Amino acid sequence: MKKEKIIFWTATIIIALFEGLMPALTSQTELAKEGIRHLGYPQYFGNALVVFKVLGVLTLIIPKIPKRLKELAYAGFAFDFIFATISHGVVDGINGETFFPLFVFGILSVSYIYYNKLYYSKN
Repeated sequence: MKKEKIIFWTATIIIALFEGLMPALTSQTELAKEGIRHLGYPQYFGNALVVFKVLGVLTLIIPKIPKRLKELAYAGFAFDFIFATISHGVVDGINGETFFPLFVFGILSVSYIYYNKLYYSKN
């Protein structure tokens, strides 16, 4: 059980840093705004994305949040990573930047798998 908790929290903290803290701290920089523009999205989309990422991270890391909301947060992040991969692939072609969201999706998958292992071991 201890090993599962360590794996879950390690993966979840990595997601929290990449998807909650970094976007919250850097979303209003010119580099971030240019990144959203470069992909063809309006600025308000980037702002909304940051708000939902922060809310999603809070949902994942706060233990008392209902399981159903956690499932929605995991699904939202999964869609985010899949569509980020598609956006980068369409706009920039296939390169390392295209596949980075899939790498983070893998970390999210580890968090999700171990969340379910921990949740179902209690019941």
